[in-house]
Amino acid sequence: MSHELEIVNGKAQMAYAGQVPWHGLGTKVSTDLTPREMMVEAGLDWSVEKHSALINVRGELIETGQEALIRTDTNAVLTNVGKNWNPVQNSEAFDFFAEYCAAGDMEMHTAGSLKNGEITWVLAKVNESFDILGEDRIDSYLLLSNPHQYGKAINVRFTPIRVVCNNTLTFSLSTKSNNQVSLNHRNKFNPDLVKEHLGIAHQKFAQYKEMAEFLSHKRASYSELINYFNNVFPIANTAKKQVNTYEEMSRTAKTAYDAIETQPGAEFGEGSWWQALNAVTYTTDHLLGRSADARMVSAWFGANQAKKVNAVNLAVELATA
Repeated sequence: MSHELEIVNGKAQMAYAGQVPWHGLGTKVSTDLTPREMMVEAGLDWSVEKHSALINVRGELIETGQEALIRTDTNAVLTNVGKNWNPVQNSEAFDFFAEYCAAGDMEMHTAGSLKNGEITWVLAKVNESFDILGEDRIDSYLLLSNPHQYGKAINVRFTPIRVVCNNTLTFSLSTKSNNQVSLNHRNKFNPDLVKEHLGIAHQKFAQYKEMAEFLSHKRASYSELINYFNNVFPIANTAKKQVNTYEEMSRTAKTAYDAIETQPGAEFGEGSWWQALNAVTYTTDHLLGRSADARMVSAWFGANQAKKVNAVNLAVELATA
């Protein structure tokens, strides 16, 4: 099976404290490790360097004007960048995360490397949670991703996780404030700027609680659900937005619809838009894709992240109507 999670000498480049995540790969570590110790256990104690990129023209090496980003432990070329592109070392990212965790009363949870080191990331558990309908618990995590890829920015975001099924949820992005901060590699890494913007994310978590409680008390009809899942997972190469029956939906939409009653935590908010929204997140995080870690990459950084944002906004819109 192909893995997005980096494997070196048969060992997954990931460390975790607590429950075994996703596909069971990685090294289990103590919960009291420092971020630097977590970085080492996750196999992220390497750096990147920029070197002039060359091409061979009839035996002559000529500079291209770009620079190759080289991983120092393997000499792998991660990406080609411009001369003004400033790489952020894993140690810099973890040092910032250590400072932020200490200031915010957080615990290191998981760290790892994806796509041969093109994306490094670390997740910390925030001392903040809420319950929907009494027992459906939502915990808050802080996710920092440090991509060693051209065109990708350092990203810090709060990520709610539904405990009962380990779904990674997302905030609605329709309001002015966002739950994430992106930093351009053309500028020097500025932790103070990140912290300033992340103050907004705590407010967003409170707003997310209000949204979840609202959806948990709003009922969805059969026809509304059919069109909801069809809009989140539309049939490819068609402009058809309105469908009337289960049989007309795309295969993925049917999978999500079926998950309404079969997903973990289906008993919370039965018949509500909260139940429908969680069927989407359960489908993207646990049912789609070729492997568990590929689903994770898509849910955090790829197409399924956008689908989950759309699912939140659309559920609120339909529940309000």
